Amino acid sequence: MQATTPEVVADEAAIAAAAHALRGEAVAMLSELVTHPSLLGHEQSAQTFMAKAFAGLGLQVDEFQIDEEKLKAHPGYSPSIVSYEGRTNVVGIHRPGGPFKGNSLIFNGHIDVVPTGAEVLWTDSPFSGKVDGDRLYGRGASDMKAGIVAYTMAFQALKSLGLEPASPVYFQSVIEEECTGNGALACLVEGYRADAAVIPEPIAENGVMTCQMGVLWLAIEVLGKPVHASVAQTGVGAIDFTMYLFGELKKLEAKWNAPSARYRSYAHHNHPVNFNLGKISGGEWASSVPSACRADVRIGFYPDMKVAEAKQQVEAVLAAAYEAHPAHAALSYKIIYEGFQADGCHVPDDAPIVVAISQCHKDVVGQTLVPTAFTGTTDTKFFNLYGETPAICYGPSGGANIHGIDEWVSIDSLMQTTAVLAVFMARWCGVNQRA
Repeated sequence: MQATTPEVVADEAAIAAAAHALRGEAVAMLSELVTHPSLLGHEQSAQTFMAKAFAGLGLQVDEFQIDEEKLKAHPGYSPSIVSYEGRTNVVGIHRPGGPFKGNSLIFNGHIDVVPTGAEVLWTDSPFSGKVDGDRLYGRGASDMKAGIVAYTMAFQALKSLGLEPASPVYFQSVIEEECTGNGALACLVEGYRADAAVIPEPIAENGVMTCQMGVLWLAIEVLGKPVHASVAQTGVGAIDFTMYLFGELKKLEAKWNAPSARYRSYAHHNHPVNFNLGKISGGEWASSVPSACRADVRIGFYPDMKVAEAKQQVEAVLAAAYEAHPAHAALSYKIIYEGFQADGCHVPDDAPIVVAISQCHKDVVGQTLVPTAFTGTTDTKFFNLYGETPAICYGPSGGANIHGIDEWVSIDSLMQTTAVLAVFMARWCGVNQRA
């Protein structure tokens, strides 16, 4: 008679308790991770830290450099800004030692952070990792190193109880989410797929992100008509003309924000579409009318619009504005596309991954998750649009100042998220006793 392996039933209360018991370890890990200033092009020390963390959990570690030539052929590719030399993605791979059952899962998180802004505005160093009560401070603390720590500790919670997921689980720490998403795309191109993906990005408290905008980055480079400042009225300043062009673009923003133009998920949002002039540089001398200027602009657009259509409308507005300017014959401009060229996406509220994470949150936390439409972009787009892997964002909350000054995350929320993700992993993947 052939022996059968007994079914392992997860004690979910014990799993949640094991997650909360890791609070000290989680805070220490996040605080140290925040001290790695993983700005664009400088992510590697943080990635080395994550590779060691994954190895310490007994995961197989796949560390690979992005092959941009492979990505360029993919429809999800966005033009890069810096070289990928010496910058790696890190994936921790769990394969069950016991019988396979349940569903496979990807946890994805980005290790890169945005610039700090004027450091004089920060209370402490932007990369301090300082803890004050329930708050842990630092650039990237909330967006989104806390999420990476949450999924790492969720796996550790199962391990501490002698359990393992009964299906493959992939823990991805990726670069460059904040400007192209090519890190997550590279994982897709490398062949990583699963039955679902969860990205623990900072979403509104008791929220699960099911819908997000498309995002387009572009630069407008202008050449003006420089003259001496004493006769400035006879020239045309490149900075002034750049601001004029952006002002015309803002009219398109207003048009897309009109209630009649909105995608259904943003019907009740007060201002879903944002055109942001994020950086401007130009001019040479206080007594010279500026000859050149560059503006870096971020355009948001709805999930039912594609990148190509957004580009067409933006280009049409700029061309019309140029022709309408009385001095346009003395001026020139060009558009450069680099960074995000990202379509939006929408996961149905009744998709299995949404239902499963929502039920888990309700059972563990006692509150109902609210489907949330995000007015930015995340790496869920790659899984949903190209990877046949339904993906949502669900992560720690706290601090309305991501990308702002004195960024912080709630430690209580971090641990709550860790508990939910641990129980969710047990439900979604099933569990075995560790060998």
